[in-house]
Amino acid sequence: MEEVLGRTARRPRADAVRNRERVLEAAKTVFSAGGPDASLEAVARHAGVGIGTLYRHFPTREALFEAVYRREVQQLADLAEELKTEAEPAEALRRWMHSNVEFVATKKGMSAALALAAYKPSELHAYTAERLTKAVAGLLDRAVAAGEIRADISAEDLLRALVAMCYMNNQPGWQVSVLRLVDVFVDGLRRQTHRPG
Repeated sequence: MEEVLGRTARRPRADAVRNRERVLEAAKTVFSAGGPDASLEAVARHAGVGIGTLYRHFPTREALFEAVYRREVQQLADLAEELKTEAEPAEALRRWMHSNVEFVATKKGMSAALALAAYKPSELHAYTAERLTKAVAGLLDRAVAAGEIRADISAEDLLRALVAMCYMNNQPGWQVSVLRLVDVFVDGLRRQTHRPG
């Protein structure tokens, strides 16, 4: 019996899982506002946990950065699936792109640290590209099939345009400007049902 118990992986306690999620959510907020130099103490305070709890889950700053980044990517992938059932195809695409602007804000706050992280950047880049391309491709294909969006754009093109819009804008209030540009961009992708004579 002891041998069987020894081989059984212990599940994390519910409060440990909650604390980890609180730290990740707080880190997203703190890093978005304060950039890569934002202190881990500020993250712990914002999460309402002790610094020891933070370090138990994330032993280094880089480990926390990467965990926040991966969580954001997974949430965008999950959102794409939800939007397929909750919104009209073109509207689903627009809402997903809006959510990406928030992701880029978090990423901008961590970009320097991610670049210096001890993790393989190529693996992290591949993880992101694969999930985000698959997510947007599903939304785009659905909108094209519904006749709402023109068919001559690829998922990769759409992501490139979104990244360009986000990274060309570094002034205060850039997110508001980019959200407006996203709306214009999606409107431009809509199929024209009639042309003026």
